[in-house]
Amino acid sequence: MATVGAPDTLPTGTPVSSLHEALDQCMTALDLFLTNQFSEALSYLKPRTKDSMYHSLTYATILEMQAMMTFDPQDILLAGNMMKEAQMLCQRHRKKSSVTDSFSNLVHRPTMDQFTEEEIHAEVCYAECLLQRAALTFLQDYGLLQLEEGASGHSFRAVLCVMLLLCYHTFLIFVLGTGNVNIEEAEKLLKPYLKRYPKGAIFLFFAGRIEAIKGNVDAAVRRFEECCEAQQHWRQFHHMCYWELMWCSTYKGQWKAAYFYADLLSKENSWSKATYIYMKAAYLSMFGKEDYKPFGDDEVELFRAVPGLKLKIAGKSLPTEKFAIRKSRRYLSPKPISLPIPALEMMYIWNGYAVIGKQKELTDGILEIITKAEEMLEKDPENEYSVDDECLVKLLKGLCLKYLGRVQEAEENFRSISANEKKIKYDHYLIPNALLELALLFMEQGRNEEAVKLLETAKQNYKNYSMESRTHFRIQAAILQAKSSLENGSRSMVSPVSL
Repeated sequence: MATVGAPDTLPTGTPVSSLHEALDQCMTALDLFLTNQFSEALSYLKPRTKDSMYHSLTYATILEMQAMMTFDPQDILLAGNMMKEAQMLCQRHRKKSSVTDSFSNLVHRPTMDQFTEEEIHAEVCYAECLLQRAALTFLQDYGLLQLEEGASGHSFRAVLCVMLLLCYHTFLIFVLGTGNVNIEEAEKLLKPYLKRYPKGAIFLFFAGRIEAIKGNVDAAVRRFEECCEAQQHWRQFHHMCYWELMWCSTYKGQWKAAYFYADLLSKENSWSKATYIYMKAAYLSMFGKEDYKPFGDDEVELFRAVPGLKLKIAGKSLPTEKFAIRKSRRYLSPKPISLPIPALEMMYIWNGYAVIGKQKELTDGILEIITKAEEMLEKDPENEYSVDDECLVKLLKGLCLKYLGRVQEAEENFRSISANEKKIKYDHYLIPNALLELALLFMEQGRNEEAVKLLETAKQNYKNYSMESRTHFRIQAAILQAKSSLENGSRSMVSPVSL
């Protein structure tokens, strides 16, 4: 599909002849945005955002789409402020009600013929603003039915709803859930938009996410590369692709490629310098002794730099950043003891084993690396980190064994972590996560009652550990899944006679 040419910018003083014309112009702006002409879309709308409800709403909608894609705090703040301005503009055009009118409306529902055409549009736009402001918080109160209803329509609301649902299916549920994603639903949502906007960077990115979750890593890489090639204006979009390409390289054990993308992010993106430098160091530590280390970088020096890069947003640090800083502190001593497999540990934090678990070849490759690390730990003299490192390796090894169908061995590895609970000094997050993974293993075997007990123990008995919120999200998702299976099982056991 050829990209839409940017129309002339609307002069500030030019009146919009009708609300319907305003709608047409806003759809034109949305087309510009979806064909990668991001700045053109915003420039086209901006002159009318102070006096046209639809221009103001569409401008804020595009900013919100960007915010939902980048999760950048500044983007979210900007979108929220603009949506608030749009809401205030709509409020000025809404039907003015007296005290008598308000009382009357309690008794008699107002009819459409009581409103002018402008007031009707103002009501719709006002409601749209409320919906979209609420959409920024939908991740907390997971409003899926409303989003699904919105996604099935044909207004520009549908685009935002589709994008929110794609974020939900391909990010939220995957990273903060059990890894069981409704891929069919995600593909169904994406298909018509990818067909209409085959070079639309947003939709190419989601296509890449879907391929990655399916375990089709090579296909995912192609989609992310297409996404980067599709547009050059929105560099943050490239950064999102670099992040995904970094993980795709990790899944394949391609440490140099993964390092390359982490390096690009550390130089071009400001989301979390600490995380990016940590990942650079993590990948360098995975290099073989004979491998050339680019730019003369040294992993020890990079790890030592991480704590000094701490960033606070609204007074709080990013959880991933705090995790990276805690792990890096062991390098601050004059004779640091190396982390065993830091890249594969961080891959667990981002639920990457649910990706490799869908491809035996990838799982075998990662298991081989983990097994070698385990053998090295057994040979090394004992130190203050020994038990923590051994338990980490057991957790990751157990995951690979689970996905390879070696259930008994996986269970033994997960149980060994709880057995060493009192000996773990630093990585206390390993214990509730081992219980979580053991519970998920039981759920696959239909042992849902045992799974729920383990999950409740993990939820109630452990506090103040690394990535606690993320683990709690996963535990809660697993509890809901296990209890749902128990309820369905109970229903199926009830005979028609007893009903």
